[in-house]
Parts: sequence; structure tokens; C-alpha cells
Amino acid sequence: MHLRPARSTDAGKVGGILSEFIDTTVWMPRIHTRAEDIGFAGHMIERGWVTVAENEGHISGFAALENEDIQSLYVAANARRTGVGSALITSLKEKATRLSLWTFQANTDAQAFYLNHSFEVVEETDGAGNDEGLPDMRMEWKRGAQ
Repeated sequence: MHLRPARSTDAGKVGGILSEFIDTTVWMPRIHTRAEDIGFAGHMIERGWVTVAENEGHISGFAALENEDIQSLYVAANARRTGVGSALITSLKEKATRLSLWTFQANTDAQAFYLNHSFEVVEETDGAGNDEGLPDMRMEWKRGAQ
């Protein structure tokens, strides 16, 4: 596996990974079209936020980091539990002293993943502040905290 900055030509695959998660997650409402997912991916890539994980020329996951805030971290369904997410989060942690992210309370797999990578829950909400209207939580990691 190889990590690299995303290129504009990666927007379709990055958006596709995001769409795949939404399409296969029963509790996640689809509030944007698949084309909008690709556009969103392109926007994050243009801003220089996105790192992709590539295996044999295929993008298997991505992370988007804006300053200290992880905006997205998704792994393709066929690459989950193979170390892609861990490689991405480790790469982000190597360059930071603090990271923060939001995840949905229903996303217990993500919570377990982040807790396993030394993140802590620092805030929980009823979802009134996010587009999906789903209860969420903010998690943080600080270098040297554990």
C-alpha cells in the first residue's frame, strides 16, 4: 500500500468510496446525489486536504484533513479491516500534535476504530448541528495523551 496526495483525477474514485458507504449503511440518509459526492470529493482535493491509499493502482481509501480537523476518512468496502484506515490515521498523526473529528453515534465501527487509535470522546450532540440530523460525537487525539 502506498499513500499519496490526491489528484483532481481521483475525485471520481474518492466520491465513489463515500457514496458506497452511504449506500450500504442503513442508518445513513442519502441527502446528496452521487454526483454531489464526487463534487464534494473534488472540492476537498482542490483544497489539498486529501490523502489516498493506493493498492496496485487502485484507490482503497482516503482521508481529508483541514488543519487539525479530520473532515473524512473512508475505506472501500472490499479493503476494510486490511490496515488501510490504520495507515491513513497513522500518517495523519505523524504530522500533528492534535486531531479532532466528528462521527455519528450510530457508527459504532468508526468509534471503535478511533478509540483503538487513542482518540477520546469529548462531546456528544443530538444532531441538530449536522446536515443529516443524526446524533453525533466529537473525538480528539492529542500526542502524548495516552
